Amino acid sequence: MEPSTTSSADRFAQIPFKTADLEETWAFLNPGVDHIMSNLLASLTFANYTNLYTVIYNYCSTKAPVGIGDNKSNDRSNRSISAGRKLYQKIIEYFTTHVASMKQTAISLQGEELLQYYASEWLRYTTGAYYLNRLFSYLNRQWIEQQRCEWRKEMYPVYLLSLVQWKSQFFHFIQTDNQKLVNAVLRLIERQRNGDMIDQGLVKKVVLSFVSLGLDNTDLNKECLEVYKEHFEPPFILATEQYYKKESEAFLAENTISDYLKKAEERLREEEDRVERYLHTKTRKELIQKCEELLDFDQDEDLQRMYSLLSRISDGLDPLRKRFEVHVKQAGLSAISKLVGEGSTVDVDPKVYVDALLDVHQKNSETVTRSFRGEAGFVASLDKSCKKFVNCNAATGSSWTKSPELLAKHADILLRKNNKMAEGDLESTLNRVMVLFNYLEDKDVFRTFYTTKLSKRLIQGVSASDESETSMILKLKEACGFEYTNELQRMFTDMSLSKDLTDSFKKWMAQNHDDMDMTFTVMVLSTNLWPLHPPTHGFTIPIEIMPTYERFTKYYQSRHSGRKLRWLWNHSKNELQTTYLNQKYILMTSAYQMAVLVQYNRNDTLSLDALSAATAISKDILSQVLALLVKAKILVNEEKGQYDLNPGFKSKKIRVNLNQPIKAEVKAESSDVLKAVDEDRKYVIQTTIVRIMKARKTMKNQALIQEVISQISQRFVPKIPDIQKAVETLLEKEYMERVDGQKDTFTYVA
Repeated sequence: MEPSTTSSADRFAQIPFKTADLEETWAFLNPGVDHIMSNLLASLTFANYTNLYTVIYNYCSTKAPVGIGDNKSNDRSNRSISAGRKLYQKIIEYFTTHVASMKQTAISLQGEELLQYYASEWLRYTTGAYYLNRLFSYLNRQWIEQQRCEWRKEMYPVYLLSLVQWKSQFFHFIQTDNQKLVNAVLRLIERQRNGDMIDQGLVKKVVLSFVSLGLDNTDLNKECLEVYKEHFEPPFILATEQYYKKESEAFLAENTISDYLKKAEERLREEEDRVERYLHTKTRKELIQKCEELLDFDQDEDLQRMYSLLSRISDGLDPLRKRFEVHVKQAGLSAISKLVGEGSTVDVDPKVYVDALLDVHQKNSETVTRSFRGEAGFVASLDKSCKKFVNCNAATGSSWTKSPELLAKHADILLRKNNKMAEGDLESTLNRVMVLFNYLEDKDVFRTFYTTKLSKRLIQGVSASDESETSMILKLKEACGFEYTNELQRMFTDMSLSKDLTDSFKKWMAQNHDDMDMTFTVMVLSTNLWPLHPPTHGFTIPIEIMPTYERFTKYYQSRHSGRKLRWLWNHSKNELQTTYLNQKYILMTSAYQMAVLVQYNRNDTLSLDALSAATAISKDILSQVLALLVKAKILVNEEKGQYDLNPGFKSKKIRVNLNQPIKAEVKAESSDVLKAVDEDRKYVIQTTIVRIMKARKTMKNQALIQEVISQISQRFVPKIPDIQKAVETLLEKEYMERVDGQKDTFTYVA
């Protein structure tokens, strides 16, 4: 719409001079602004429109008289800023006054009448403000933009200023009256849901006004749903939830499940259409989610009816099984996503992780039992979806070892002394661990981590009981077979033999040496069974334990000639008694801590270099050992690189445990496990191929690959490139060979 070029009655006063003050200027502008805001622009002559624009330009740009010696540029700038600010304030006052009469009318209106009035006034108001914005374009460009560039973000172009005033003076005025405006919209939507014909265009106009009233002060061109999401979306979603909850209960009481499903599908389509017609698209997700709760799997009775009906139809349960499978998978993924949040997957607590997975499984397993009568197809759907989210979720990321590792760590905590995490009895808690174990794809990773943890429990003597350890191994054996647990069982044989060896050594010492320390125990373990590695650095045996070391070595070699002992000082532990304090303490230490502390039998202060030379422990490991002793206040480190024995050490406990794992050991554990898994997999794949070829004699490559996957998948899912690499290795070793003229066929070499 443009100003008319036809003549009309002169409705405006004479144009004020360029030097006119604000009151004169606004007296001329006010009738024209009223004319435009009343949507009467068509009757405004082009000359009058030009005069209005000129007056605004003159007022904002006219320079004040400048005296001799005055700073001309500053005075002009200040004059322009002052004029712009005064005129901007007049516009705000105008909008406030203009809206006041609307408030008096709206206060007496209700329901659809209120919506009609609101929509018509919104159209008139925003149309007028649009043209008013063009009239004040010079003010927008020269003053308001400058103010916003100077970070006065509360300043708006005239059109947006009109919306700000509408929101604060009119919209909030109506809404504070018991949310009268939004409630009127919701009642109209409810009428439509009940089958009445409504003015959908009216709803759309009102709802879109909520969208328009949202402003992002930092970026005026960016869509902002602040008003829409605060005032409309939450009550709309709540009303939707309440409406369909009431409807579904009433409908199910009088209709069949089949009719119910058809009704739910029809309602979903209606709500999709409602979003398209007059709601903002961002409401779609929340709205449809509420509607889909018509099929929520917590509704046991409804599910039982649904199952009973669909089971009568050939293949009628297939869609329900698929929907159930998707539901379970999403529930599992969602549970772990909430658990992980924004944190690092490395810091996931094993118990919390396992409990989250088990809760999802248990809830849906009960649904299968109660609502689907334990039907095999639903059991398979449950297993399939659980296998997916147990092995790959937000906590595992791209790591195929994470889930087996966390489950093994959880089992380790359960099987330790003084464990308070077992729910009820330990046996039932271990059974719950096995539920998740059966879903693991990489069971060999679990076994490797479990073996590492078991070895530490046995060496450190912290197992809850031999019965619990045996019970867990039997559960694993039942799930994966004898070969899977063979090495675990043999570790217990080593422990028994070591106890007998210690007893016989003590008897020998009692007969030959009077100064025998009867607290000495030793474990001699088979190298190929235990995931233990000797230290990569040297270790100088302290003179305090040298006699016992030499005597045991001599005794062992006298009984087992030809065997070589490799001492694992990094896994050894000791007890030291203090003699330099008033109170005697028993310090439980690692061998490295013991080697450090006994140096203070001959020194009060030692440097890092001196300790490294005396113990032969590498400095990176030694620094971590010393850090633990300083933290425990056995040593003090007041001077860099210098460590003193603390003569003022005190503890509430007589027995002080200093033997804590160091970072280097924890990091090495995961690295060692991955290496062990890789090597073990190569061996397993090769032995499986040999076993298959020995039985079949001749096989094609593709058939061999499929058979290997079939036989190994109970322990892990082998990758095809790894199988092919193993085949090439066996060809080189001449366990098998290619059939002449058939490159993809192999024959076994006896």
